[in-house]
Amino acid sequence: MAPTFASAEHGILTDRMIAEMTLAGHILPSAPFAEDQVQPASLDLRLGPIAYRVRASFLPGPGATVERRIKDLHLHTIPLADGAVLETGCVYIVPLMESLSLPADISATANPKSSTGRIDVFTRVIADHSRGFDQVAAGYQGPLYAEISPRTFPVLVRQGSRLSQIRFRRGDTLLDAGQLRALHASERLVDADDADLNDGVAVGVDLSGDFAGGLIGYRAKRHTGLIDVDLRNGYSVGDFWEPMSARADRSLILDPNEFYILASKEAVQVPPDYAAEMVPFDPLVGEFRVHYAGFFDPGFGYAGAGGRGSRAVLEVRSREVPFILEHGQIVGRLVYETMMARPETLYGQGIGSNYQAQGLKLSKHFRSS
Repeated sequence: MAPTFASAEHGILTDRMIAEMTLAGHILPSAPFAEDQVQPASLDLRLGPIAYRVRASFLPGPGATVERRIKDLHLHTIPLADGAVLETGCVYIVPLMESLSLPADISATANPKSSTGRIDVFTRVIADHSRGFDQVAAGYQGPLYAEISPRTFPVLVRQGSRLSQIRFRRGDTLLDAGQLRALHASERLVDADDADLNDGVAVGVDLSGDFAGGLIGYRAKRHTGLIDVDLRNGYSVGDFWEPMSARADRSLILDPNEFYILASKEAVQVPPDYAAEMVPFDPLVGEFRVHYAGFFDPGFGYAGAGGRGSRAVLEVRSREVPFILEHGQIVGRLVYETMMARPETLYGQGIGSNYQAQGLKLSKHFRSS
């Protein structure tokens, strides 16, 4: 049966509620879920059997479906059942194996999975008649599509590969400034005595190298081999990444159109009754983009779920001009939302969580030694 809520209840739906939504026909998978597909506060979305190479990215707008726009922009069709390589610099649209028939009071938001963002695969979810990427209106009924554009590495994908995740919410879930300060006072969300909690927990970049043996991050190499998105521990770091050591002045010059993996100066945590999302700090403070993948599940960095405060890994791409980052410079904010209830399983508690208690960490595809 469908989950039922009191009129005043609001929050992010839990793993149990996602399962109940599926049984009630509000989430419509074309095949049964994989064992680990339902996360504590989100659902992984799977690629369907066909990818369409299109001329350009698009939004359908209120008067059109994604299928119609694909017909207008279609270049060729690629079967995914046996796997296919998606090339850098190209745009692909893939119908997903999950479609939706949402209740009138449930909306959804999508984001790339952490492992997707860490290999610089630009991925967004599109719904019919939508005006924005990664946004699904309350009451939406229809299919979902992934827009995929590898930026640095060509990738091998197949039917069932998971590049995106989706969260379901009811009502106003975001903590206001007073609620966030109260939560930090009781749970210490970030290990900084002078934490900036305006509009979310401020996250700065670590360029000291103090907690990673002098290493501050990695810069992606060009003209590498491909990455199989479903292969764990399959690749040597040195074949794809150039390690970067700390400078005496604790700064880093971002080269235009290069891709970097950095880490936050702060260790953060997400208590069990909350979820979080990384959002851009301010587009006016610098010519760079931070953190493709923004969802932090309940229990991330939480001591009771095996964490000791975890660094936020920052996927950074400069734009048109070189830009200097300074140690501690604020690059994003972590906003917190209430859960509808506590999930049955927290992030890091025996569910194959790859990034619990992480420091400076590349994606699951690369061998740690």
